[in-house]
Amino acid sequence: MVSRPEPIHLRAGGVSLVLDVGGPRLPSVLHWGGDLGDVTSAELRELALAAIPAVVSNGLDTPADLSMVAEHATGWPGLPGLRGHRGGTAWSPLFTVTSAHADGAEVRVEAVDEAAALELTLWLALDATGLITMRAAVRNRHPAEPYVLDGLVLSLPVPAAAAELLDLTGRHLRERSPQRQPFTVGSRVRENRRGRTGADASLLLAAGVPGFGFRSGEVWAVHVGWSGNHVTYAERLPDGRAVIGGGELLLPGEVRLKPGEEYTTPWLYAAYGQGLDDVSDRFHRHLRARPGHPPAPRPVVMNTWEAVYFDHDLAKLCALADRAAEVGAERFVLDDGWFRHRRDDHAGLGDWYVDEDVWPQGLHPLVDHVRGLGMRFGLWVEPEMINPDSDLARAHPEWIMSTGGRMPPEARRQQVLDLVHPEAYAYVLDRLDRLIAEYAIDYLKWDHNRDLIDAGHSPLGEPAVHRQTLAVYRLLDELRRRHPGLEIESCSSGGARVDLGILQRTDRVWGSDCIDALERQSIQRWTQLLLPPELIGSHVGAAHAHTTGRRHDLAFRAGTALFGHFGIEWDLTSASDAERADLARWIALYKDVRGLLHTGRIVRVDHPDPALWVHGVVAQDRSEAIFALVAVATSVVAPPGRVRLPALDPGAMYRIEPLAPGDAAVGVNHVLPPWLARGELRLPGSVLEQAGIQAPDLYPEHLLLLRLTRE
Repeated sequence: MVSRPEPIHLRAGGVSLVLDVGGPRLPSVLHWGGDLGDVTSAELRELALAAIPAVVSNGLDTPADLSMVAEHATGWPGLPGLRGHRGGTAWSPLFTVTSAHADGAEVRVEAVDEAAALELTLWLALDATGLITMRAAVRNRHPAEPYVLDGLVLSLPVPAAAAELLDLTGRHLRERSPQRQPFTVGSRVRENRRGRTGADASLLLAAGVPGFGFRSGEVWAVHVGWSGNHVTYAERLPDGRAVIGGGELLLPGEVRLKPGEEYTTPWLYAAYGQGLDDVSDRFHRHLRARPGHPPAPRPVVMNTWEAVYFDHDLAKLCALADRAAEVGAERFVLDDGWFRHRRDDHAGLGDWYVDEDVWPQGLHPLVDHVRGLGMRFGLWVEPEMINPDSDLARAHPEWIMSTGGRMPPEARRQQVLDLVHPEAYAYVLDRLDRLIAEYAIDYLKWDHNRDLIDAGHSPLGEPAVHRQTLAVYRLLDELRRRHPGLEIESCSSGGARVDLGILQRTDRVWGSDCIDALERQSIQRWTQLLLPPELIGSHVGAAHAHTTGRRHDLAFRAGTALFGHFGIEWDLTSASDAERADLARWIALYKDVRGLLHTGRIVRVDHPDPALWVHGVVAQDRSEAIFALVAVATSVVAPPGRVRLPALDPGAMYRIEPLAPGDAAVGVNHVLPPWLARGELRLPGSVLEQAGIQAPDLYPEHLLLLRLTRE
């Protein structure tokens, strides 16, 4: 008798993942969730037996396996993990495992379907944070015939208790809005065909116990680390079994595997936790542990867009740089409008030469002035786009992505540059390489202002989103290789390219083109489900927000921007002396606390009053914390009652005090709670979490910052 391989038990960060690799079918997940403890091999074998579903009326004699790559041939009635065919055959593969190896916290499985002439490789790892990373590759083993791949997605099971779904949607200027629904029988499928991650991307797809929040309830979540078309889905069968998963969404005929060729999926990330904060913390610690995570401290950015728009004048920009340096900015970024023909958004994309009419000496006078003030210099680019009104489009119309015979509809008067053409790729690489070298550019704000529609590759017009995405990745990787130390921001109409694929090769995202502080409170709250604050650009704009028309005081604008990678997007030459002095105080605060904000644990409080949001950052050793009490609307009750401050050391004493300059909280009745009027409070962490403290009656769209220090 040949003994079956023992189930593989991976444990880390309070999470257990148990795989049944006994074969001959693809491995199934026996458990993904809370730590099972130090269970024995015999107990794992018993778990494998306990996990086999019962045979039900009119069902299969042998219940379908629940593999990471679901197979129709096993009787799985939901979405197959692998979809494709070879001229109408080999459309329902059934793989047999040939090897399964576990090396520490990593598992590699090889499988083959001899009849379909396909080979499958699975990789899965559980890192020290408890985060799962997984991907798959399919290889065409047929000696002569191609294999048309329609899709390859991965999934993980979730228990019956996960009866509610949460994901995100959104639009330009209102990215990442949460939506919830029951996880009922059937499929919840989010397909993204925008050619970029999208302002309406799900970001995370979470399944949890009904009513799960930031601090409570079991949650299982997945994220697809890919910047092109993608799909996330949740599926529950009538027998109660359920999965969540995702992968790349392939367009018809987009991937045709020749004999010997293979396709590898993007990484699928999966996290389990007690509440969304626990899930977020796994992603944040995973990202911060990367060798290429952006270096600290994150510099204060002065971006010129909302200060000057397309009005590029050397004297004006130098004066702006002077004011920026005076308030404490450390990086100056010249936004759109510096290149040939670019006086508005109608023309010039693709002509990546400094406009000789506007800049007769090139950018050197401005760059030298900025560096003379002690700031680094950055530049806005949009290399994947092209205006029809450009020298490049007139010289190479065949470099515009289209399906042939017609142009896609324009967006922002631009089309997409087909980087699948080697010549187009080489042109963009050369122009950016020369610009970075000539001006010793430290930072690129890399924009991407439209969806990919009719994104075909000439001359035949075959779909090319997959290859375009890979070409962009190669371009970014090559620029980073040639220019070590170069930082790149992923900006895409603001926040329309936020995913862990692009963040493998960029240093932050621009959270949204909307820097209205009220909108940003929500946008940053939900973007931080996936990303830690240091990866989210957050700027202080003018008092009058140009995207919404709202007006906010400086404390609300700066107090909101504080919980990200802080920057300025404001014409400081028009700001008053008092405004600039106040801004300088906020920047000094950011510099003082960014070490905490960019290493600590994000905390979002499940406060019962929807008008009052409470969030903060707690140091990893719980020695200090900063919390923000934010009135996002007018409450139906006043005063708002106590707020709990969780995630502290329950046995330690903390000093709580208002944090200047975010301490100017004024109640509607101009009366502060006694403890706040006194200026400080001392309470144990257990009391702060279980009983809480009285919040002030804030005006709507105002906030109060509190600093907690362990004594």
